[in-house]
Amino acid sequence: MPRIQGVDIPNDKCLYVALSYLYGVGQVGGLRLCHALGIDPRLRAGDLPEDAISRINGYLDKEVASEGQLRRAIQQDIGRLKDIKCYRGMRHRRNLPVRGQRTRTNARTRKGVKKTVAGKKGVKDMKH
Repeated sequence: MPRIQGVDIPNDKCLYVALSYLYGVGQVGGLRLCHALGIDPRLRAGDLPEDAISRINGYLDKEVASEGQLRRAIQQDIGRLKDIKCYRGMRHRRNLPVRGQRTRTNARTRKGVKKTVAGKKGVKDMKH
């Protein structure tokens, strides 16, 4: 398995698809990278020569924000929103949906497993 930016990419996939295993690089980004470096995007990642791997690593370091660099930038952006206490930052802090989704129902991915709260007593319970 070739190792690019600290990530093992699969041998048996086309290069542009295998590059999408990197955080911040999709299939279109992989195609652009291949064309910029003059590498055949249909080449299998396992057949990639060492000099091509080093060229890809160099290109990603200089031109494209990916992997750890991109993750760090996103975390810094979220931290800045939390620090200035804007609405989006408060939603991040409370672990609620940030982009205006409804929370009365749904939002289970963000809120976690449902926590049942005891309800009021019904009308039948009030009668003796």
